[in-house]
Amino acid sequence: MSTPNLSTPNPVTDRTRLRDARRIVVKVGSSSLTDGQGGVSVAAIDTLTRVVSQLYQGGAQVVLVSSGAIAAGIKPLGLDKRPRDLATQQAAAAVGQSRLMAEYSESFWKHSLSVAQVLLTAEDLMRRTQYNNAFRSLNRLLNLGVIPVVNENDAVATHEIRFGDNDRLAALAASVVKADVLFMLSDVDALYDGPPTRTGARRIANVSADANLDYVALGDSGSDIGTGGMVTKLQAASIATDAGIPTFLTSAENAQAAIDGQDIGTWFASRGQRKSARNAWLEHMAVSRGRIMIDDGAVEAITVRHRSLLPAGLIGVSGTFESGDVVEIVNGHGIVVARGLTNYSVTELPAMVGKSTRQLRNELGPEYDRVVVHTDDTVIVRQTTLAG
Repeated sequence: MSTPNLSTPNPVTDRTRLRDARRIVVKVGSSSLTDGQGGVSVAAIDTLTRVVSQLYQGGAQVVLVSSGAIAAGIKPLGLDKRPRDLATQQAAAAVGQSRLMAEYSESFWKHSLSVAQVLLTAEDLMRRTQYNNAFRSLNRLLNLGVIPVVNENDAVATHEIRFGDNDRLAALAASVVKADVLFMLSDVDALYDGPPTRTGARRIANVSADANLDYVALGDSGSDIGTGGMVTKLQAASIATDAGIPTFLTSAENAQAAIDGQDIGTWFASRGQRKSARNAWLEHMAVSRGRIMIDDGAVEAITVRHRSLLPAGLIGVSGTFESGDVVEIVNGHGIVVARGLTNYSVTELPAMVGKSTRQLRNELGPEYDRVVVHTDDTVIVRQTTLAG
């Protein structure tokens, strides 16, 4: 596999931005926190809290996105490995989360810092009201000098609305709090141009803003405790950097050296403008429940002029979606041009195809005098004009 031009001339310069950042999201994986048998490693947590405390003492506000709840519940439930079925995962998370937070609370208290547990589901970032509430809560905790410890709410999340892993949750949390840097700590010390165990594999020090991360296909770290591998870390880096947030990846053991600005790990340069976590979620992670096909005029209105989708632009619909679900918006050739949250179900829309809102109000009632997908609930995947 050939490696594109990813490195930049001065990796150390970029790494000093971690030390100078005013708001940082730190993500740590399960395998870095547990003893490998399901128990929480007090020594690992103490090391992590010492690093986070140093960032805080240096003037940074820190959000800690921590895996480990399910892993911490394995031993108390008498399990020998991470459960695969959702119900047992939820049970393990419910047991393990309290144990994990107890360790964090005690460890951070040694540094005179208070912590707060914040459990999120994907729906908390999907709905506008919940998203605003999540931002206000996290922002207020940070301004009060508290360390929010964020995890997915595994005890209630379903397969359909899960983030999938805390790497991607961390990227979205970084968007929510408008972080300066996403600092990802793993059991792998950097991104390599091949499997790290392979002879001759080389560390990639920097990933430039114009690099395409899709070419990398590395396997998981091999841990039976966590769910993330290098692929999900690259996905998280892609989400964060696309939202204007640079990302630094290294191992938990190298966290202190990273703060000191040493040339370790991998720095991913930001490549996009800041965007909300809702839009990042819609673009990268949300599961689509169906498709809405629109005509050329509606394509241009949505992608170029950033207008809401009106019923008059509809050609057809497919899928099993309800009001509030995520749908793909496609042109007449079936190419996805946008994704968004629909205000109507798949059973309501066929009667609305090609009609104006005035017609619908007269025929079906005033409750149909609204857009199909609002521009605030839309992310553009492909910009298209009538000229092609």
